[in-house]
Amino acid sequence: MSSKRFNSMRRFLGVFVGRGEREVRIVMDSEKLGAVMEDKCGVGGGVQDAYGEDRATEDQPVTPWTVSVASGYTLLRDPHHNKGLAFTEKERDAHYLRGLLPPSVSTQELQEKKLMHSLRQYDVPLHRYVAMMDLQERNERLFYKLLIDNVEELLPVVYTPTVGEACQKYGAIFRRPQGLFISLKEKGKILEVLKNWPEKSIQVIVVTDGERILGLGDLGCQGMGIPVGKLSLYTALGGVRPSACLPITIDVGTNNENLLNDEFYVGLRQKRATGQEYAELLDEFMLAVKQNYGEKILIQFEDFANHNAFELLEKYRKTHLVFNDDIQGTASVVLAGLISALKLVGGTLADHTFLFLGAGEAGTGIAELIALEISRKTNSPVEETRKKIWLVDSKGLVVSSRVESLQHFKKPWAHEHEPVKELLDAVKAIKPTVLIGTSGVGKTFTKDVVEAMASFNAKPLILALSNPTSQSECTAEEAYTWSEGHAIFASGSPFGPVEYDGKVFVPGQANNAYIFPGFGLGLIMSGTIRVHDDMLLAASEALAAQVTEENYAKGLIYPPFSNIRKISAQIAANVAAKAYELGLASRLPRPKDLVKFAESCMYSPIYRSYL
Repeated sequence: MSSKRFNSMRRFLGVFVGRGEREVRIVMDSEKLGAVMEDKCGVGGGVQDAYGEDRATEDQPVTPWTVSVASGYTLLRDPHHNKGLAFTEKERDAHYLRGLLPPSVSTQELQEKKLMHSLRQYDVPLHRYVAMMDLQERNERLFYKLLIDNVEELLPVVYTPTVGEACQKYGAIFRRPQGLFISLKEKGKILEVLKNWPEKSIQVIVVTDGERILGLGDLGCQGMGIPVGKLSLYTALGGVRPSACLPITIDVGTNNENLLNDEFYVGLRQKRATGQEYAELLDEFMLAVKQNYGEKILIQFEDFANHNAFELLEKYRKTHLVFNDDIQGTASVVLAGLISALKLVGGTLADHTFLFLGAGEAGTGIAELIALEISRKTNSPVEETRKKIWLVDSKGLVVSSRVESLQHFKKPWAHEHEPVKELLDAVKAIKPTVLIGTSGVGKTFTKDVVEAMASFNAKPLILALSNPTSQSECTAEEAYTWSEGHAIFASGSPFGPVEYDGKVFVPGQANNAYIFPGFGLGLIMSGTIRVHDDMLLAASEALAAQVTEENYAKGLIYPPFSNIRKISAQIAANVAAKAYELGLASRLPRPKDLVKFAESCMYSPIYRSYL
């Protein structure tokens, strides 16, 4: 920071040097500071940082601002600016670090090498998860450097499937808060609670109430691992600044008796609040978020149970910038896989017949987006295109004779057909070309089911999407073996390569992490005020376009995660372009090259010089 800029800020804020102290403290009025720096917080509410940290080169010095100008022991305990042994000799003199560190000076690359060596010594995935969380809490930039450079190896550690076990054991491994916990105790003062969070220029919130964590059910307050994990991917994969991300858990109790009786459980010890009490808390939360962070704050709903997920999305999508990853993100990533798979199976989407096992938020969300894409491509009404898509729930095939007893989100899929109880019978009756599992129940794509799919399809497309791995409808090996190597397979959780009949198949992963980080970046950088379904289609098409002939040769229908930042930039550009086309973008004028603009907005974890 220039001396002129520092002096002007000092005059405004009031700076004092404590007698006998070496640390310059800033007496801040955060609301005034926020107002002064509003124009410099970046597009759409703050893609770029106020102090220019990410616009500086590695050689340009910046000032390590926190609530104070951090020095000495405080600096080493500040995860946003701590560099550990990478502090140079000059930095150690300038910031009173002499004696607080061993004499050796390291590079960020060497630190990264050392940490990856240490992580690979752990046999238990949860131990790796805890080690990564510890790193995030002591050295944020090194955490993201590690994650970005080793994304394919570390994604399953910080996200699916390990994050599921982390949520189950969250009370036992809890170290320090990584987000905000808003419980029924905070009713009437949620706005005050939001103001307790130290960062003010928030761009994206991921919020859960913990009722349906992955396929693991009600984990209550311990669902916090999901928002924390999702937002680490917003930064690593989508380039959204960590300081602009806020994980939140809404704690209304839990119906999980094991947790209520667990002495280490960290949430409210009561049954879940429902009805008016629940609705009022969510209403207050949504109002407070907009009041505190403005119109363009992105709120991502995560792992809410079906009965709340659809209702909340429908209720707030017209008044807030909201996105449900389980409904919309899953739909977008699966649609991308289907679009790219057409290169392998032939035809258009309209030529195929789809059968879903699972008719919850994921299943119906995917089905609706497929129907919408076919509608856009064929100029047909969505009501017509839905007839190519069939759903099976716990009671069998969703058909018109069941319509009176169906939940509202299943009714559009109740087609004319005699009742069918079992999945295998539904497969034989419908003869789908695409079988999609979103049931949350493992081992449901049996040998008979896969063989039936292969009997009337040269290349059956089988997507076993339920998470975590234990809940997957079938494994990659089962899909390839039972189909005699003909299946095109993708899953929700990662599976390794499979060798069958002398050929190696590489299963794809229909991972939401392909979509939501780039999707969110596109919304933020364009200053979008509402999410439109056409933006989800734009994201799907952008992802599908990134699959190469080399990927197809291995049976992949998704590109490798090693290129995820470039993929996210393409998705962000497509989403932003659609926002401008629909008149929903507020950042004007529109950048000439949206891909380059997306890349320029991305956070870099490279260390800065603090001199």
